[in-house]
Amino acid sequence: QAQLVGSGGGAAQAGGSLRLSCAASGFFYISACMAWFRQAPGKEREVVGTISAQNQRTTYADAVKGRFTISQDRAKQTVYLLMDSLEVEDTATYYCAAALVGRCPAVIADFRATAVNYWGQGIQVTVSS
Repeated sequence: QAQLVGSGGGAAQAGGSLRLSCAASGFFYISACMAWFRQAPGKEREVVGTISAQNQRTTYADAVKGRFTISQDRAKQTVYLLMDSLEVEDTATYYCAAALVGRCPAVIADFRATAVNYWGQGIQVTVSS
């Protein structure tokens, strides 16, 4: 059974940091584009960033570029979202996702949520000023 088990999250103050983790199992991990999504209160779900399991290339949404870093431990089949310089606007429910499309698109706008095969559970992140 394919699983994405998320962890981390919680509360932080603006300017602080949090790291989210997502452990993948039950599918061919190296064929996946791994992605992080988030949904803030009253807003649409948006892709935060992607990482190709195979070549580790990353893409980021403009809103988080320069502040968030996606990485992975391929041996552990685990992806991470390190969130630095947190802003109140980062408050959202975050989701790990796996799309079995091979390498991620080079441009984040070309990544479609419809390509996602598996979703992790929501991880709450609350940033206060």
